[in-house]
Amino acid sequence: MRSIWKGAISFGLVTIPVKLYSATEQKDVTFHQVRRSDGSRIKYKRVAASDGEEVAYGDIAKGYELPSGETVVLTDDDFKDLPLSTNKAIDVLTFVPLEEVDPIYFEKSYYLEPEKTGTKPYVLLREALEESGKVAIVKVALRSRESLATLRVRDGVFVLETMLWPDEVRAPDFAFLDEDVEVRPQELAMAGSLIETLSGEFDPSHYSDSYRDALQSVIDAKVEGREVVQPEEAQPSTGTVVDLMAALRASVEAAKKGATGTGKPAAKKASSKASSTAAPAKKAAAKKAPAKKVGAKKAPVRKSA
Repeated sequence: MRSIWKGAISFGLVTIPVKLYSATEQKDVTFHQVRRSDGSRIKYKRVAASDGEEVAYGDIAKGYELPSGETVVLTDDDFKDLPLSTNKAIDVLTFVPLEEVDPIYFEKSYYLEPEKTGTKPYVLLREALEESGKVAIVKVALRSRESLATLRVRDGVFVLETMLWPDEVRAPDFAFLDEDVEVRPQELAMAGSLIETLSGEFDPSHYSDSYRDALQSVIDAKVEGREVVQPEEAQPSTGTVVDLMAALRASVEAAKKGATGTGKPAAKKASSKASSTAAPAKKAAAKKAPAKKVGAKKAPVRKSA
């Protein structure tokens, strides 16, 4: 990993020099826009809307559009003197229980590695934070933008999670919230039974991106000119539920059999008596499904012009 920021955790009068690393990465299959006939890459030019002339990168500035339609042009000099007290510091503001922080505020995760001179205070704060059972609420400036963030411990390393500001979270203003919807006790009990049946411990290794895997198989097949064979999976119904109790009861029975009809593995019960896992259930379902064959022509590998 390559560090993307250097600064220090400011904890009272203690300063801990650290390096910041992105803790996550997207695994999507990425594409380029190309000309269909020969695969030549599509390029874009920066042009001015007023006269269509191409604009050099050095001549580009930031513009803020006013309600009147007029634009205020801001240059680098306008930004350099703005107060960013957390420009190279992670300022600890307070400590709170993690459950008090709504996950809707979380934005992006980063790892913090101590510089050599900061290892001792880093470990000290890490141990103290773990013993407290709390997370630190901090302020930090990344890429010239100040963010609120949490600081917690994961696998012996500080994780910085940047957060949205309160005015960046939208209020759920939906009409149904004002409706008087009646839920019968029997329906609530059956829904609770379904939740209990599907309850288990979270293990991220039980889940995978099946769409990305299938897409990669299609790409590989087109390169190699072979046939793609994919299992046909039952798609969940999107129709209106006529009898809610009947649907809930059927869902509970299906969940108990380890096949919910959603294509997801059956949940592993937290009890030590549970012996079935998600993976075997998924394999069994795949064996019963008829195979669907998709022909694939060998795709020529084209070099961009």
